[in-house]
Amino acid sequence: MLTEPRSGRLAAWGNALLAGLVSPDEAAERIAAQDARHRVVLPGDDGPVGLTLALGRLRSLGAVGLRVALPVPGHPLGLSGPSEFNARALEAEEAVLAHGTALGLVPSVREAGPVDADPEDVHTEVLWECLPVREAPPADVPSLAEAERELADALREATEALTRLDVAGSGPVAEAALEAYRARMEAGRQLLAPGYPPRAVRVLELAQRVGALVSIAYGDGAAPGGGVGEHGGAVSAAEMAARAEALRPVERTARRAQVAAYNAYAEELERRREGGQG
Repeated sequence: MLTEPRSGRLAAWGNALLAGLVSPDEAAERIAAQDARHRVVLPGDDGPVGLTLALGRLRSLGAVGLRVALPVPGHPLGLSGPSEFNARALEAEEAVLAHGTALGLVPSVREAGPVDADPEDVHTEVLWECLPVREAPPADVPSLAEAERELADALREATEALTRLDVAGSGPVAEAALEAYRARMEAGRQLLAPGYPPRAVRVLELAQRVGALVSIAYGDGAAPGGGVGEHGGAVSAAEMAARAEALRPVERTARRAQVAAYNAYAEELERRREGGQG
């Protein structure tokens, strides 16, 4: 979770565009980031179109805010149905819901490049498909205030649990990963788009740090099926099960917080629109 989900970039910069804070070209560039190309299949179109046109079409269809869903099996986080859309989103483990249009977008990713290639040498194309969604409250999304409180508790609980399990969730490996994250930020990576409240930025950054802790803890010796992991530590099946049990609620909290952060501005845009109509 050190990297942004593509749905997060689409929602964040799409919301900034809907609010008139960035140009269509800047939004499209920020959403694509390091990917070679993003295309969108919209209802009624003969084929996929580029991001700039797609975002304009969504706005003309009535989109007033873009929300993120990050579901995993057993946790339909951010989804509102119907079952077909939920199944597609669950397969991708992410989606974007365009509030006001009853449409959602699910990405499929195609990568091409040499085996074991450097990430910069991989050609990545993303195709977003629009599907009908139910206009209903999304599942299990907390407020920013709730997410911030939960993250503080989760970070403390994770540290205590991983210490008991003798997992190197902190220390040189964790610090190196977090330092790389901070370096990317300092190099100009913007965590959220213009218009997002400072609290959303703070919550997202903390969620990603908690996610880094979880990823590092899983990677430290947690080779699938037991045995020796990438850092050389022998881990039994029982130890892996204990580790997963300790990390599962922490990872869930971090995902919930990510969704709350990405959705914060969409909720604000919707409130402004409703207030203007009241």
